[in-house]
Amino acid sequence: MDGLEVVLQKAARTMDLPDQTVTVVTLTDDENLRVYNSRYRGLDEPTDVLAFAARERATDERFQAPPGTEDWLGDIVISLPRARRQARKAGHPIDAEVRLLAVHGFLHLLGYDHAEPAEESTMTALTNRILAAAP
Repeated sequence: MDGLEVVLQKAARTMDLPDQTVTVVTLTDDENLRVYNSRYRGLDEPTDVLAFAARERATDERFQAPPGTEDWLGDIVISLPRARRQARKAGHPIDAEVRLLAVHGFLHLLGYDHAEPAEESTMTALTNRILAAAP
C-alpha cells in the first residue's frame, strides 16, 4: 500500500515516540477480522481494523511478549476487502482508506478511543493532523 509506512512513521513522530518503535501491520480479509473480533472483543462480526497493544495485558495468557521487544507498540490488523468497500463508498483510493485505518489503529495502540464524543473528537483531530502531514 502506497504510503503506509510513511504515514505510520509520521504518526510516531507526531506522537513523540522513539525512532525504534515497532508496529506490525497485517492486511487480511473479513473472515480473519471476524474471528479476531469474536475472540478478543466478544463481537462475532467483521470490522475494518483492530489494534492489539503490546503494552496491554493480554487476554490470552498463553501469549507473553519476548524480552527485547520493549519498543514494540503492537499490531494493527486491517480487512482489505472492507477497506476497499469503504474507499469506494467514500469516493477515495483504497490506499487512502488503508492509511486512515492504519492511523486509527495506531492511535488505539497508544490508548486513544472514540467511545465518547470528546474522545472521538480528539482522535479524529489527531488522525486528520497525521494524515495531512504525511505526503
